[in-house]
Formats: sequence, structure tokens, C-alpha cells
Amino acid sequence: MGHSIHIAPSILSADFARLADEVSAVERAGADLLHVDVMDGHFVPNLTVGPPIVESLKKVTRLPLDVHLMITNADVFIPEFAEAGADYLTVHVEACPHLHRTVQSIKERGVKAGVTLNPATPLSLLQEILVDVDLLLIMSVNPGFGGQTFIPSVLKKISEARILLDKINSRALLEVDGGVKVDNAREIVAAGATALVSGSAIFSQHDYTATIAAMRAAAETVVQPAPRATVNR
Repeated sequence: MGHSIHIAPSILSADFARLADEVSAVERAGADLLHVDVMDGHFVPNLTVGPPIVESLKKVTRLPLDVHLMITNADVFIPEFAEAGADYLTVHVEACPHLHRTVQSIKERGVKAGVTLNPATPLSLLQEILVDVDLLLIMSVNPGFGGQTFIPSVLKKISEARILLDKINSRALLEVDGGVKVDNAREIVAAGATALVSGSAIFSQHDYTATIAAMRAAAETVVQPAPRATVNR
């Protein structure tokens, strides 16, 4: 079943003038997913990419495209992003008043559905929908810009999310995005994460392979797949 920990480089931090090369480089370096941050300048204070970039990426990589919609009117764009080739589409609870309908709309198009919340939004808002999702994304920075510092209090939220997912026997990925680096990968995975989104920590390095390998090695020192299981006495 591939790696127990999924590493998802975030192209927000890649060199867009050389995007195809950057994607090939992280693919060769051992990435499991490619994280694509879609921002509308309204829900978050930044403007990034749209469906045409997703379509272009689909042509140059075999990696699943993990598309994170940080946009106010996600429902309107789900058909376009699905058509463009997204493998995962993740929407924000804060921006989707009819979350169940939104998740169903994603799944009906044969795309895996993700839900996410900002650091200050309580996990309880997602409890009703967790049984339907393929990915739960915990934001560990306030979304909008790359290169921010991980918010330590989010570790408790990751642990709580792990408990909720385990309780319903969910196979959903528990993904963490924001300030994820080699230095904190272990504690994030120890809290229960199974997928790590990392942008500047990977793309700012010359050697993507070494960075991804170091992140995976740090993460996999934790007993998998049950982070809270009894450790060897």
C-alpha cells in the first residue's frame, strides 16, 4: 500500500517559470501527492492558480493531484476542477454552508473529497461529515501564504482528529498543511497525521530527494499505523 506516510509537496512554493521541471523533480524525489493551493483573493488574502494549471499539471505528472480550494464559492468550481483532473478536492467548512451537498458533488464526479478548517475553527463542525470524506486536512497556519510558522497548539487538534477518524474506522488521510518541516514532521505524525503538506521546506532546498527522504525518515520513526498504540516496552 505504498508509504504509510504521504508526503505532498505544495507547488505554491515552486518556481512557476519552471513548473513542469519542479513537478518532475519532486516526483523523482519520492513525493506521494502533489498539493495544489487554489486561492481566490477573497476567502484568503492571496490569488493563485485555477483549473488550467491543474489541467497542465495532469499532463506532466503521475502523482495524484491534491487540490485545496481556499475559495468562497467552491461549489461553482467543483465541476471545472474535476474535469481538469483533480484526484482530491478539499473544501473549507468556513466557506461551504451546505457541506454535505458539496462533498457529495465532489464524489459524484469520481473525485476523492476532502474537508478542512482554519486553525481557529473547531473540529466539532466536521463531525457529521467525517464518515463521508477521503481526506481530512488540518490547517496548521492561517491559509493565504507559504512559508509561515507551524502553530503548535494545532497538535492537540490533530490528535483529536485522529481519535474521531479511528472511532468511525475511517480510512481517510489525515493531512496537515502549514509550516511542516523535517524538524517537526515526527511530532505531527506522532499526533496522528498520515499526510504532510510541505512547500517552502522542500522547494527552498537544492536537494529535494534528501529533504523528502529526511522528512519521511523522521515521520516513520513513529509507530505506524496507530500513533497512539503501545510502544515497545
